[in-house]
Amino acid sequence: MGHPALDGPAGPVKDPESDEIKRLVADMIDTMADAGGVGLAAPQVYAPVRLVIFHVPSALDADERYEDAGLAEEDDETPLTVLINPSFEPQGDDVLCAWEGCLSLPGMTGFVPRHRCIRYWGVGLRGEKIERRATGFHARVVQHELDHLNGMLFPMRMPDLKRFGFSEEMRRYHITEED
Repeated sequence: MGHPALDGPAGPVKDPESDEIKRLVADMIDTMADAGGVGLAAPQVYAPVRLVIFHVPSALDADERYEDAGLAEEDDETPLTVLINPSFEPQGDDVLCAWEGCLSLPGMTGFVPRHRCIRYWGVGLRGEKIERRATGFHARVVQHELDHLNGMLFPMRMPDLKRFGFSEEMRRYHITEED
């Protein structure tokens, strides 16, 4: 689906503190802000390296586009995070389905299962280790972005492609309060 950088696994970042990586991160932050997104993976800007950024808004500050994405009232804001060479592991067996979109698939949405709770880790821009536990929407965003590093787009996670389509049409005809 789209650019070849989205099709396969991304390679590791060899020097997280390099000027090249700092420039890439600055460009990604601008791109994410311009698009109004909450996360972005380097392959989405055609850089095939294992690097993601995300900023999860609090439920109170969230854009209306995220109403159907599993953002709960108790979700706190997660500050802008740069995560280099990241990994995650599920914490428990709970899986939640919610609606997702993607800057690489503009105007599309789908009902995607994700682990409710995860532990993730990686390295920051100054080489510092980052390790956090995430639940709910925060966990969903991290899993979505890390999928990009492995050549996965959210429709590939969907068990029912009848729940994938144009956002406007899905909201009009398919998204219900029970979702």
